[in-house]
Amino acid sequence: MNSSKTIGIVGCGTMGTGIAIVAARAGFKTRIYDLRPEPLENARKQAAAFLKKSVERGKLAAGEDVRIMSQFFTTTEIKDFADCDLVIEAVFEDLKVKHSIFKQLNDVCHAETIFASNTSTISITEIAGGSGRADRFVGMHFCLPAQLMKLVEMSPGMNTSEATFDQAWKLCEDLGQRPVRTRDTPGFILNYFLIPFHNDVINMVDQGVATPADIDLAVKTALGYPLGPLELLDMVGMDTQLLLCEAMHGLTHEPRAACPPLVKRMIGAGRLGRKSGQGFHTYDSNKIFGA
Repeated sequence: MNSSKTIGIVGCGTMGTGIAIVAARAGFKTRIYDLRPEPLENARKQAAAFLKKSVERGKLAAGEDVRIMSQFFTTTEIKDFADCDLVIEAVFEDLKVKHSIFKQLNDVCHAETIFASNTSTISITEIAGGSGRADRFVGMHFCLPAQLMKLVEMSPGMNTSEATFDQAWKLCEDLGQRPVRTRDTPGFILNYFLIPFHNDVINMVDQGVATPADIDLAVKTALGYPLGPLELLDMVGMDTQLLLCEAMHGLTHEPRAACPPLVKRMIGAGRLGRKSGQGFHTYDSNKIFGA
């Protein structure tokens, strides 16, 4: 149990909610922040439904879902992160927004607090440069869906101290995750492959090569992926995919990282993925994956 340690998560979208489940499940006091109470309440409901389903499936002992949710706190006040041991930022890919968040956190958190970003494309060194504590800053990129996937890409910035990185690595292991060390490079390991791959798949759909269902079935059956690429894209969201492409393409100028036109059309049509009920597939609820 890690009840003496407190982890804060900024942002309660799909990624932030999943990370919060991971932290609370591992026994940490878990605080999740967002600007508005409505998404926080939705995150709490999604987490409770996921944990209840985990009990029903025998993944957790009876009553464990209630105990875990007792560790799960929501807040619209950044000052409530003052005593956190680790704060993980999980908002959309915008450097100015991230800098603003970390400036606020730096003003309220104690000097020993480690800051981390769940970014998948933006330079850790660049984000850390606006944090006020670049030596106590690391990249912690959780895989989607965080509540089911174990891998975390751990990336030090140019000014990250080895002591900080070692502490963050240990906290990651205490969360029950499997960290891997990467350099601070665009896309790290996974998105270096996934963003161009997903764009290729999106273009296949746009060109009528095969239906989303058949593409997902082919990839899962032949390659052994637990999720099809279009199922994963629906989880990521078209709005997020656009930001990922813009960030990755802006850094690398790799043609395959450029956002496919279909993504922007789907955003215009309101077909964002699971969060809107329709993307490449159709969904009848906004439950978090696995619930």
